[in-house]
Amino acid sequence: MTCGKLYVVATPIGNLEDISQRAKDTLEKVDLVVAEDTRHTGRLLAHLGIKKPMQSLHAHNEQVRTEKLIDLLQAGNSIALVSDAGTPLISDPGFPLIRAAQKASISAIPIPGPSAVIAALSVSGIPCNRFVFEGFLPAKSKNRLKQLQTLTAETRTLVFYESPHRINEAITDMTTVFGPMRQAVIARELTKVFEQIKQAPLGELQTWLQASENHQRGEFVILIEGAEEKQIPTDFDIENLVEILLQELPVKRAAKIAAKISGQPKNKLYGLALKIRQKK
Repeated sequence: MTCGKLYVVATPIGNLEDISQRAKDTLEKVDLVVAEDTRHTGRLLAHLGIKKPMQSLHAHNEQVRTEKLIDLLQAGNSIALVSDAGTPLISDPGFPLIRAAQKASISAIPIPGPSAVIAALSVSGIPCNRFVFEGFLPAKSKNRLKQLQTLTAETRTLVFYESPHRINEAITDMTTVFGPMRQAVIARELTKVFEQIKQAPLGELQTWLQASENHQRGEFVILIEGAEEKQIPTDFDIENLVEILLQELPVKRAAKIAAKISGQPKNKLYGLALKIRQKK
């Protein structure tokens, strides 16, 4: 028996008109729609005039349900995987199912479409040729600050998701870690009636959020400009640097400071400093 196919179908993040024709056709032809929340997806299917059996797949049941879904696929059934909004698996359930399908040699076919990450990047005014998607940060401030600290030297644009009840605290912690002058964007309620896209330094965004309760409502994408790239000196520059430091400092101290400035290993620069000192 030929296995069925698993379709990973992107759905609108707000505006229902963003559904693609290919996504509609796929939802119409599959045997089963697997959704993060069947009530939410049921409204979308009703809007499209599609009636299909549905099963839920979310964080609390995906380990148990995945095996049964693989059995259905191996029996020849085709399944569409959707999330509540946007592209499945992007901070949404579905990863165990995709991995299991791959192991079972079942085709997983992407039906691309809306993504809040890409939508926000496209209008952010922040460099988007290179970016890092961090998803949702930890709920507790201590853990959130710890994770943000690991990103202070990241030169690529940082992208986060955040919920309305944590947006204020998240921006406050980001301001603490990255500083009030780091450029950032809050994209709120993308493609919906009350869509807002606000670009400003983090300190100003913190003030803007607190200026109105309406600014703290909805679903959020946060984008933060990456850190400035440090210019790594060439070997010639490093040698000059060490020579200058040796005019005022002992070998060990000169090597330590040169390592901090250049990012080069301290042991390597200690050896270079010794060679320079021995020549003189």
